[in-house]
Amino acid sequence: MVPPTIDPFSAKNQALDPVSVRAILVQTRLIAGDAALGQSMFVREDGSPGRVDRFADVVREGGPPAETTPLIVQVSRWDRLKDPAGVLAGFARLDASEVRGAHLVLAGPSTAGVVDDPEGAAVLAELTKSWHALPADARARIHLASLPTVDIDENAAMVNALQRHATVIVQKSLHEGFGLTVTEAMWKARPVIASAVGGIQDQIIDGEQGVLLADPTDLGAFAAAITRVLGDPEEARRMGMRGRARVLDQYLGLDSLLRYGTLIETLDGRHAATSVEAESPGLRA
Repeated sequence: MVPPTIDPFSAKNQALDPVSVRAILVQTRLIAGDAALGQSMFVREDGSPGRVDRFADVVREGGPPAETTPLIVQVSRWDRLKDPAGVLAGFARLDASEVRGAHLVLAGPSTAGVVDDPEGAAVLAELTKSWHALPADARARIHLASLPTVDIDENAAMVNALQRHATVIVQKSLHEGFGLTVTEAMWKARPVIASAVGGIQDQIIDGEQGVLLADPTDLGAFAAAITRVLGDPEEARRMGMRGRARVLDQYLGLDSLLRYGTLIETLDGRHAATSVEAESPGLRA
């Protein structure tokens, strides 16, 4: 098995200092504050400097959360298999005291800029309708953020900053391939609440790097996982650090190179042995 890996130097995964994280999120209008001109910086894929100038289109009740407000974040396409509706419904079950004042941010690409996802707009519309049907106090704690995709590197920097600012990252997929969003979250040293499906269960050991949901459709279990992680900040911090260490050990680009090298050596060794047998049939006796 050669699992997918991430590039730690890409715009989505590169190290960002706290000033840049805050500036990007303020500029994007995902947290409250005064935008600091020139501080929402990142490095583009080609090595040149970049700056986040655009802002997200956010469905919310009132303004953005304060910088100190804990955020529970899921970043994914607007896709039913990522179950944003389940994330919204599960979080809405909890009152503000149960989540220690945390807000939920469901973030995805702007549907106006994604041409290869024809269902995205419909899923976002359904999600928005569900959000409007919630009680006012729940709506005030839930934000649906469409991130601009005009500049792919800028979009990646927004995701990077949002994940680094998050208190908990969620990936409540109903089905999944490998789930690189989980890898990216772990790389940012954040505890992850995720479904035990596909490659997610290969990345997370339940209780070690986060919490795995045996049944992704069990909203009660999802809500309980949120309260569990938020209720023990020190263990959540340790989960995040263990997650980063696991990515460092197994899921960076260099690991793919080493695994492919081992695979090639193995295949080359088998080919050489087969060749020797073919040329010297007496050896088989």
